[in-house]
Amino acid sequence: MGEMRQRLPAAKRRHQLLEVALTCFAAGGYHDTSMEEIAEAAGVTKPVLYQHFQSKQELFLELLEQEGRDLLCRVQERAAAETLPYQQVLAGFRAYFGFVCHRTDAFQILFGSGARLADEFTGSVRRLEEDIAAVIARFIDADIDADHRELLGYAIVGLGEVASRRWVSSQSGRVIDRAEADRLATRLADLVWAGLRGLPRGAQ
Repeated sequence: MGEMRQRLPAAKRRHQLLEVALTCFAAGGYHDTSMEEIAEAAGVTKPVLYQHFQSKQELFLELLEQEGRDLLCRVQERAAAETLPYQQVLAGFRAYFGFVCHRTDAFQILFGSGARLADEFTGSVRRLEEDIAAVIARFIDADIDADHRELLGYAIVGLGEVASRRWVSSQSGRVIDRAEADRLATRLADLVWAGLRGLPRGAQ
């Protein structure tokens, strides 16, 4: 405890508090996790925690925004690094499932029931889904209108999200394996690609 109570630079302390809060919220949910529990787990007093975050809501919202940006950047960067359409689909799913694998707690707070059921957080989750759907839509190589492209972007996001929630819930405390994440990414990429190949193509 003494080591944890050492004075840290503000930025490092804030990062530490966010990581501890992430673990606490993922394990106990938003409503059942108190600021006191987070402070204790971080090895600081409640006043120190409140120096960085004025409320539990502010702390949770920052986590949603931070982890949401991380997920979005991973999907966008991995897909953009590929040139062939199928490889872009596969890279996007690999980035998504890789995030679920390595940042399982973050996935839980982003897409678990807590963030969805609380009115103050639905906007953040909805914006993240919109942003990821928009990224995916830009990589759909087909001669379709904007509404159709947007719909498919949302459909692909929903497919990954539901499959990931099912996958995480089925692990029962086991360490999530990266090889399994890659297998799931390939299976969903194959499914999505089979559908995308049937879309009308532009003039060649």
